[in-house]
Amino acid sequence: MRVIPVLDLKHGLVVRARAGDRAAYAPIVTPLSPTSELLDVAAGLMSVARFDALYIADLDAIEGRRGNLAAIAALAKRWPDVEIWLDDGLREASGLAERLAIPGLRPVIGTESQEDAAVLRAVGARGVLSLDFKGETYAGPPTLLDPACWPEDVIVMTLGRVGTGGGPDLNRLRDIQGAGARRVFAAGGVRGPADLETLKAMGVAGALVATALHAGTLTGDDVRRLGDC
Repeated sequence: MRVIPVLDLKHGLVVRARAGDRAAYAPIVTPLSPTSELLDVAAGLMSVARFDALYIADLDAIEGRRGNLAAIAALAKRWPDVEIWLDDGLREASGLAERLAIPGLRPVIGTESQEDAAVLRAVGARGVLSLDFKGETYAGPPTLLDPACWPEDVIVMTLGRVGTGGGPDLNRLRDIQGAGARRVFAAGGVRGPADLETLKAMGVAGALVATALHAGTLTGDDVRRLGDC
């Protein structure tokens, strides 16, 4: 199973995400980094284990502010062998070229930002679909709930569980697996190795994790034992 660290960017800094309440997100304070700057926090995460991918949610772009694509390109240049999974709220296929020009970048098409399947179709095999849920409510167009249009990699993003220590949304993950998703990634609620063991036993392909890594409840030894690092 793949363990993919998460970096949430707001006002250009990495923030601590909790329960999807973006207005309350504040710059992260973590023993892994001396600052909340993107490259510093990424370096701290990469010191835990040799992760093969990093997930970035550019909340500035998602919420309509100027995005952080230049900083993300610098991160990709620093770790050229690491995939960058980027959700920056892309709504128009015309913006794909700029993103795909960054080596190793995989656009994450978050359903909360979409009106239809046009951008997902345009990005092709390099894209990742994020099925976004706020509480029990799916956020996005109904057409993107059709498994026929899903790519190989599908994230089940349970925003209400992000940073809460509430555990992964196992029932929803099973539902998406049963609907025909190829590779399912859990996002939200992972507390430590026991959750990863449960997800791995379910056949979940990977997990997006932040709080457990910063808190030390998920260690590098855990990642190496349970993940693909």
